[in-house]
Amino acid sequence: MWPLATRAQQPERVRRIGVIMSLAADDRETQARHAAFLQGLQQLGWTEGRNARIEFRGATDADHIRRYAAELVALAPDVILSSGTAVAGPLLQATRTVPIVFVQVADPVGAGFVESLSRPGGNATGFSVFEYSMSGKWLELIKEIVPGVKRVAVIRDPSISAGPAQFAAIQAVAPSFGVELSPLGVGDASEIENTVGSFARGSNGGLIVTASALALAHRDLITTLAARHKLPAVYFQRPFVAGGGLISYGPDPIDPYRRAAGYIDRILKGEKPADLPVQAPTKYELVINLKTAKALGLEVPPTLLALADEVIE
Repeated sequence: MWPLATRAQQPERVRRIGVIMSLAADDRETQARHAAFLQGLQQLGWTEGRNARIEFRGATDADHIRRYAAELVALAPDVILSSGTAVAGPLLQATRTVPIVFVQVADPVGAGFVESLSRPGGNATGFSVFEYSMSGKWLELIKEIVPGVKRVAVIRDPSISAGPAQFAAIQAVAPSFGVELSPLGVGDASEIENTVGSFARGSNGGLIVTASALALAHRDLITTLAARHKLPAVYFQRPFVAGGGLISYGPDPIDPYRRAAGYIDRILKGEKPADLPVQAPTKYELVINLKTAKALGLEVPPTLLALADEVIE
């Protein structure tokens, strides 16, 4: 009995989990996503300080992301959670052996992160953010809420493949809505301010903000500019509307982090990323800010309100 009792008291093995996000560590959205991930892990039996050690990094600029990716890989973690296309790329350049679970990636096959959605084939798998074709829905929404809009600026990050691809999907449906599109390729806050200000000098304008970590990091600036220039705007995620934006349509931004915890758990228990299929979003949400609509002098159609998952008053 003595040797059995001694072995039973051995401390549980601590597994090292890396986490790197393409938002600042102190961003409230980063904190909400990280908390959802930790909650998901805990529900599966992984508790930080007992059997898991979390190595967290958060950054918005490419240089810091590359540095943090190299740092995490050097720590030899058991698995890494990667948030955003801008993070997954540098991580996969740094390692082709450490298992990676990505979230918020628009086109993992096109970006070369996986061989296919059903059979990723390498050391990475995860959760895609949406199909490019849904980008056309943003133009449909802006026409529904502002039928008289004739010009629409599309904010995009040209440094990621999703930027041009989302614009192309919007461009494909623009003729049917009688709208002239203006692509606004931006890389920092000053470019956002200058390009939006220049576009706003015209009349009958609206704004679409496509999905990117860059736009999310500068969401307060973008919503402020839209309000200042009286531009009705459609966004890709709820945080913009919660911060004063008009309307958003897109996947629930928190849910993939809870789901990612499940893949992390399976990898820690011996499964390989190569065998875990990339999953698509399961929850989409339409959010409308009536206070912002009123400030813009807009009447939201009752049919649109009835479809909303959340109405902020």
